[in-house]
Amino acid sequence: MAHERIPLRLVPDPRPDESAGRDVGVLGAVEVLPGLVRAALLTRGGAIRERAQARFDARSVDPAVVDAALREATVVFAGQALLGVGVAAAGVVDPAAGRIIEANDAPALRGYPVADRLAGLAGAPVRIEHRARVQVLGDRWFGAGRGRRSFASVATGEVLGVGILYAGEVLAPAGGRSGAHMTVTASGELCTCGRRGCWKTVATTRWLRERAAEHGLAPEAATLAALVASDAPAAGDLVARYAENLVLGLATVQQLFACGLFVLHGEALDGGEPFRAMVESRLRADVLGGGEAPTVVLGEAADTGALLGAAGLVLSGPRP
Repeated sequence: MAHERIPLRLVPDPRPDESAGRDVGVLGAVEVLPGLVRAALLTRGGAIRERAQARFDARSVDPAVVDAALREATVVFAGQALLGVGVAAAGVVDPAAGRIIEANDAPALRGYPVADRLAGLAGAPVRIEHRARVQVLGDRWFGAGRGRRSFASVATGEVLGVGILYAGEVLAPAGGRSGAHMTVTASGELCTCGRRGCWKTVATTRWLRERAAEHGLAPEAATLAALVASDAPAAGDLVARYAENLVLGLATVQQLFACGLFVLHGEALDGGEPFRAMVESRLRADVLGGGEAPTVVLGEAADTGALLGAAGLVLSGPRP
């Protein structure tokens, strides 16, 4: 396991709480992924003061490896009087119990009591939610969703999911998931969950890498950024198919909730404006007419969006 201290990175354009010059406290944010824990210290306005991360063996069944990663990453909380800690977790979570119920790619996270562990480390109340649903809170408090009553926040890359704000409320039912395992192809490939045709099987980095390899592309040419920049017909075809696969899930969300705005995070940012425009065009073509035409915008990078959402989870709870 390796601990990495991350250089200071401030969010541009101070939010109102900072510009007022008042001491309004600090927030703790933690993201738990298979093999990786990220932690950050943020102002109440969303500026990241400091962050760190620690890795653990995702193949291990021993929760002690997660304990050790949490201790190392949360060094950024040392000596701080936190208003609270928000946790953005992969897998299926139980917010009431503060546990990760299961994470298909990390057996040590099954049943892991992350809220209890963090409360002891941080000395502050802890709230946990699925990372895709948490991410929508980051956009609501600090990003493109500020002032909107309904929109969707989309995590792309190695993990996939959608968080939805509908009529001012985050859709987060007990036992709810992020949409990664909604069926989009009736007889598709086998997913890590054991079912076939999940959205996750066709709209993640893994799918992009595997298809690139089938086209004989070198690993360094298999990233979304490289494929978008390439003039090769095969690269253009892969990017178009990836956008279409992403829209398979987004169009369903739009049909059900008329989100209007979709904020893309993670790998989609590597595709830049060409990829954003491609996703928006395909999404508009796939949904029925009437109401607000869906708009797609680029949000925060993968290593920041969920942390901002975790901070938003603290702000969305009972006032300190």
